[in-house]
Amino acid sequence: MSLSDPDLIARVLLDDDEHAFAELVRRHQSAVRGVLRKLMRGNEVLADELAQETFLRAYRSLKQYRDESKFSTWLYRIACNAFQSDTRRTRTHESLDGNEAELTETPVIERVDLHHDIEEAMKVLTDNERAAVTLCYTSGLTHAEAAEVLHCPLGTLKTNILAAKQKLRRYLLPWQNRSLT
Repeated sequence: MSLSDPDLIARVLLDDDEHAFAELVRRHQSAVRGVLRKLMRGNEVLADELAQETFLRAYRSLKQYRDESKFSTWLYRIACNAFQSDTRRTRTHESLDGNEAELTETPVIERVDLHHDIEEAMKVLTDNERAAVTLCYTSGLTHAEAAEVLHCPLGTLKTNILAAKQKLRRYLLPWQNRSLT
């Protein structure tokens, strides 16, 4: 019989059961790594390092977890905090307008694979927009859950999603036109 996340958490807190925490990591590492890989624009090495940092932070602060939200939501919050900390440390001074101009100059003929184009389109988004879209559409969180993870008001999250959709729609317009022909 498989134990639930709350049961495993209780074992870690009461008995310092490392195997119970290892099971929590096994259950959630793929989703956390996936979210971080999207947030890190495909930089798998850095995303995996941040995932490892996420689980270390989770282990150290497990006593602070309150069963008010799902354990996965709590982990996503820690992952997003790790992502934001890393982004602040390594932020470059590139302007979004410059990126958009560079990306739109790429000839449509060179873009063959929709998956690749979506990954490239995600690079056009700001960190907040990419985080909102990733949590809501890739990880399946509700808007309210994603707002909680990102520590922002629900209205701000919805604004980020709207802005992201507009940018993605603009960037992926060649695919829409392609499917109409």
